[in-house]
Amino acid sequence: MTASRPIRRALISVSDKAGLVPFAKALAERGVALVSTGGSARTLAEAGLPVTEVAAVTGFPEMLDGRVKTLHPAVHGGLLARRDRPDHLAKLAEHGIAEIDLLVSNLYPFAATVASGAGREDCIENIDIGGPALIRAAAKNHEFVAVVTDPGDYAAVLAEIAANSGAIGRDMLRRLARKAYATTAAYDAAISLWFAKDQGVVFPETLVGAASLAEETRYGENPHQRAAFYRTGDPRPGVATARQLQGKELSYNNYADTDAAFELVAEFAEPAVAIVKHANPCGCATGANLKEAWDRALLCDPVSAFGGIVAVNRPLDAATAAAIAEIFVEVVIAPRIEPEAAKVFSQKRLVRVLEAGAMPDPKAESWVTKDVASGLLIQERDRVTATREMLKVVTKRAPTEAEIADLIFADTVAKHVKSNAIVFAKSGATVGIGAGQPSRVDSARIASAKAADAAKAAGLSEPLTRGAVVASDAFYPFADGLEAAIAAGATAAIQPGGSRRDEEVIAAADQAGIAMVFTGVRHFRH
Repeated sequence: MTASRPIRRALISVSDKAGLVPFAKALAERGVALVSTGGSARTLAEAGLPVTEVAAVTGFPEMLDGRVKTLHPAVHGGLLARRDRPDHLAKLAEHGIAEIDLLVSNLYPFAATVASGAGREDCIENIDIGGPALIRAAAKNHEFVAVVTDPGDYAAVLAEIAANSGAIGRDMLRRLARKAYATTAAYDAAISLWFAKDQGVVFPETLVGAASLAEETRYGENPHQRAAFYRTGDPRPGVATARQLQGKELSYNNYADTDAAFELVAEFAEPAVAIVKHANPCGCATGANLKEAWDRALLCDPVSAFGGIVAVNRPLDAATAAAIAEIFVEVVIAPRIEPEAAKVFSQKRLVRVLEAGAMPDPKAESWVTKDVASGLLIQERDRVTATREMLKVVTKRAPTEAEIADLIFADTVAKHVKSNAIVFAKSGATVGIGAGQPSRVDSARIASAKAADAAKAAGLSEPLTRGAVVASDAFYPFADGLEAAIAAGATAAIQPGGSRRDEEVIAAADQAGIAMVFTGVRHFRH
């Protein structure tokens, strides 16, 4: 049904006052009576608008530092009374309660207060009570009461009122109600998660959360699947926080791959470049500058890099941008895009260029989630990276200083490669990557074959795996996986250890004269 009567009385109680005065002025010009609270009432009065303080409606002053002001039958009765029920209307008349046709309310800035680093007491004081109660009441009675929780909806509401002789139609009433309940649900979710963190609870008994729709993507992993991207409000820099400078909208797969690439380059203190294709790195390198890192990352697997995602951990300069632009890539993401680099990509309009603003902290606490049927798997992000102190030499030969640096680099990359992961590296650059195989020996052989192909394409006399180190994300269950890496030319290996056949694997390393270290840390990434 369409609302049969025009909006006659509005209650306004907002924390965010953006756009409030013009909106309220437009309502007043249509003859809508304005009732308001505290700071909202002052804002309207200072703008010269006629407004009635809510205390005059309730006959009771605001109290407890504003904690109690709208929690009163004179307010909630006006919101909750059904206009199609004579008994409801009779009760309003009996108690002298006027109907409220429009509620304009948004909530104390709890999430912003927490994000600002405020103390516990300030966070508690920014938990809104009256606001959610008002919003839920109005939304429940949405067939008769409009509830506006987002200043971004002011213009649409005014247009609807103008088009319907002062009334609001059923479709908009229901849409506003749906948005209202999402608002209060998200608000309570933020408070619940804050309480859990405040009490040191990693996995609360009931997991609640909220995210806002950023965009519907053209499709999901495949054209027959619908998909969308939501933002959670987590401040971690990345694809969700990035500003897109150019290019068409990101696809579902672009979002996933861009996140994977940016998280990988964030691991390195030196200038670094990662190239990701279908969620797996196909090249990663550090260098004296980004251009050098790009050249070395591309050398690892130039075939797979075509149509890939590129991430860098420094402001992207023009020289590096020009080198990247020589091949087709889907997305480039950097903490900052220098103007001259942006100018380079302006000639490649299909490339999506993202400026994240900062780099994520690989050591910061956060969750990784995965859907399963009727459930949700949640784990802490893998925040462990190998250090020299973690390395346990298990072979007769110890690695050289250069090998140690490459072993740590290779192990860091391996934690971002789908299991079973095998990563060959030399001088701070990947030279062969094997990923996502059910057999570790297959991953080793694939990495070796790709390295051979890359060497041939580059006109090299031998694959770069000769004299490289090799990392495995998990232990070798048999010696064959390590033997395949040794055959490819590995001189040192890094792995977690912990297999029942560790001695057999160590013996194979000793027989080949290579060095091997255990870290004790597995990096499965399924």
